[in-house]
Amino acid sequence: MVTAFVMIKANTGEADRLRDEIKGIDGVDSAHIVAGDVDIIAKARVETPAAVKEIAATRIQGIKGIEDTQTYIAMD
Repeated sequence: MVTAFVMIKANTGEADRLRDEIKGIDGVDSAHIVAGDVDIIAKARVETPAAVKEIAATRIQGIKGIEDTQTYIAMD
């Protein structure tokens, strides 16, 4: 099992909608609106690194209102 954290910069006026949309993606365990350099942090738990790429690079970045993402795969 692969755990990844996706840091998401978004149009802040849409943070609630974007968080809810991200939570609905298969493989996303949770998504939280946060204060700081990013607007939302999502946690994904999937079977392969390729599935992480699908979630971050295709599904999340494909949502209107998402400006940028950075993905970190947990090493433990």
